[in-house]
Amino acid sequence: MFKTIKEEIKVILERDPAARSWLEVLLLYPGLHAVLSHRLAHWFYNRKMFFIARAISQISRFFTGIEIHPGAKIGKGLFIDHGMGVVIGETTEIGDNCTIYQGVTLGGTGKDKGKRHPTIGNNVLIGSGAKVLGPFKVGDNSKIAANAVVLREVPPNSTVVGVPGRVVTKDNKRVAPAIGVDLDQIHLPDPVSMEMCRLLAKIEQLQQELHDCQLRQRNNDTSIKESET
Repeated sequence: MFKTIKEEIKVILERDPAARSWLEVLLLYPGLHAVLSHRLAHWFYNRKMFFIARAISQISRFFTGIEIHPGAKIGKGLFIDHGMGVVIGETTEIGDNCTIYQGVTLGGTGKDKGKRHPTIGNNVLIGSGAKVLGPFKVGDNSKIAANAVVLREVPPNSTVVGVPGRVVTKDNKRVAPAIGVDLDQIHLPDPVSMEMCRLLAKIEQLQQELHDCQLRQRNNDTSIKESET
């Protein structure tokens, strides 16, 4: 147990530049507390002591804000940075040396039975707010961008962005987007500005129609007066 704690602390010190000492990590890092609590809960879960396992996981959730089902299988070196709002489902499998940021969900879609949650490979980084939903695999050395929603398998050595998640790089090479799909995540149109332009164009059209209508009405009035005289 002490060896496990030492290894987990070492991982955090290596990956988090804000970590200043092993004591700080041991006492003040909720991600470490959640992972250690899970390892204890998982031990009980494997021995079919489900109530005790779930009780440990819920107590850990109360104190850390990180919910890990005791049935989840987690490899060595998982670093949950900040961690608030992280949810990891029962049939999730996580490989070695992965990093997960706050707000991440490794969950199911509600349509599957048995294996319902994702399998995360080794050395995977999952950005804050990302959702990985379904019983598929995220390949080794992949990166999931912040707030991405991943609903299908991710090849190894890939980077996924967007909603729904799309592979934009693989093996350090840019992946050509599908026809009609723009993967530019920076230069996005402003929907409010676009709607204002549409409204202004509509107003100009209505003004022109009103002007033409008034002009026709004046012409009609003039014609009537001339016919009367």
